Amino acid sequence: MNVNDFDYTLPEELIAQTPLSDRSASRLLVVHKDSGVLEHRHFTDITDLIHPGDCLVLNNSRVIPARLLGHRMPSGGAVELLLLRHVEGDVWETLVRPGKRCRIGDRVVFGNGELIAEITEIKADGNRLVEFSYKGIFNEILATLGEMPLPPYIKEKLHDPERYQTVYSKIEGSAAAPTAGLHFTQPLLKQLERDGVNISYVTLHVGLGTFRPVKSETVEGHVMHTEVYSVTPEAAETMNRTKQNGGRIICVGTTATRVVETLADGKGQMHAGSGETSIFIYPGYQFKMTDALITNFHLPKSTLMMLVSALANRDLILKAYAEAVNEKYRFFSFGDAMFIQ
Repeated sequence: MNVNDFDYTLPEELIAQTPLSDRSASRLLVVHKDSGVLEHRHFTDITDLIHPGDCLVLNNSRVIPARLLGHRMPSGGAVELLLLRHVEGDVWETLVRPGKRCRIGDRVVFGNGELIAEITEIKADGNRLVEFSYKGIFNEILATLGEMPLPPYIKEKLHDPERYQTVYSKIEGSAAAPTAGLHFTQPLLKQLERDGVNISYVTLHVGLGTFRPVKSETVEGHVMHTEVYSVTPEAAETMNRTKQNGGRIICVGTTATRVVETLADGKGQMHAGSGETSIFIYPGYQFKMTDALITNFHLPKSTLMMLVSALANRDLILKAYAEAVNEKYRFFSFGDAMFIQ
């Protein structure tokens, strides 16, 4: 498959720059994958579309203030460092800009010296491993010195950092938000629970690889980024019980989907576990557990476009995107939502 098969034209003014004042006030494009019917709804209608006995799978990862601005010692040159993944101890995998000027052994100072990073390894993809030195508690220092790592297509300043967190975010570790979940409010989740909908929380720490362009010409030639996940026995049991009782597994976001499909076996059984996944889902993939998906609108030619095109067929997804553009839906992280069922 050619990567260009997942391209579409998006007017720049449709890229949402700020979140809506009310999380759940977004629009919802419902894609019926069997009939091909498209419905224009509001996100609060999700309570009518998810049925008693279904299971909503939510990624409870929390975004860390992963963007650090510092200067290189002793030259004083400006350096931007993005935390991608905690490796061990005080060692992190990072994206460093400008990378060419930062070599093994170089040190970068943040704030007034409260945090210092030494580059210990340069990986094949250009990412750097750095080891931090500091006094005190790392997360507290990061909360003081770090900034929210908004995607590159968002140019506006985010005045409330909590709006780039889901209301159920709990476990810190993401470099980007699982944005499909940004539409949910606590009252909406409580309403779904009252209606008899099961809820399972999984964890997948989102890496910035999500936003990296696919550089190969073919889909099959792309090497997927790796992300850390965890699923508890309770969450796996809830999903398995839902399936046994005839309910649907509805993943909120591509990140939740990747966790579920990593740990489900060929017999449709969900297993608990933790580790790293580089699962790449594109058309031809046979879903083992996921029945439906709530997701945002994704970048052209992205791995996320390929994932949603695997759940519904590519032509239907491109038709839905063309409809969304025509109806002036808001796109990407702070944009509107799609429900593929």
